[in-house]
Amino acid sequence: LIWILGMVLYIALMAEAFMGYVLPWGQMSYWGAKVIINLFGSLPIVGELILEFILGDFAVGDPVLNRFFSLHVIAIPLILVILVFMHIVALHTVGSNNPDGVEIKKNKDANGIPKDGIPFHPYYSVKDIMGVVVFLMIFSAIVFFAPALGGYFLEAPNFVEANPLKTPDRIAPLWYLTPFYSVLRAIPPMFGSQLPGVLAMFAALLILVALPWLDRSKVKSIRYRSWPYKVALGIFVVSFIVLGWLGMQAVTPLYSLMAQIFTALYF
Repeated sequence: LIWILGMVLYIALMAEAFMGYVLPWGQMSYWGAKVIINLFGSLPIVGELILEFILGDFAVGDPVLNRFFSLHVIAIPLILVILVFMHIVALHTVGSNNPDGVEIKKNKDANGIPKDGIPFHPYYSVKDIMGVVVFLMIFSAIVFFAPALGGYFLEAPNFVEANPLKTPDRIAPLWYLTPFYSVLRAIPPMFGSQLPGVLAMFAALLILVALPWLDRSKVKSIRYRSWPYKVALGIFVVSFIVLGWLGMQAVTPLYSLMAQIFTALYF
């Protein structure tokens, strides 16, 4: 339950990030929205209905912008607050994992407190506060001194007002969405439809949700897992990073082949 809620949080944050990316209504915002929204049109039977429902029109325009603004500012933040609350409640109910894989909920004292556990405060709250302070320092430095950060946070083409009549030379999302965009591009269209790529992109997310059912080992700690497991985990991390990099590059035969190879390794 904790893992599933965490993954739902992750997907909600991706939606929040994408809709926030669209709101500036620059060239990349407009065309990025057009590409991603049109993917729903590739779904059989219901694709056109979903596409028209999202657009509220026959093309990306003001209705989409107004809807994304409402979702980005009101709806999704409320959903995130509820999910965080549910995640914390589930964590207190089930208990968190630890490096040794000890099930601390099984060994309790007369007061119902786990004997193998330690209080969250002050032992972990101090660490969390330290992490928050470091994050805010880096975040503030970027916001005040390098908001564009070489195009990784603010792209130069997105400072140009959206123009539906002029397609950018290369359309790609920002780096935090590029791994899944790379999976989408890696799968070639079939029968004149982009549906296989869309399914692969959603499968790349859903397979993470299914990990508790895919990994049935009783050993929870990676310290005591076999070397093939550790190698597979390393391959997954490398594949995710490489796919993120490939998603920012122009489409070439070599990069397309690499994307297909690392997509296969990802799964």
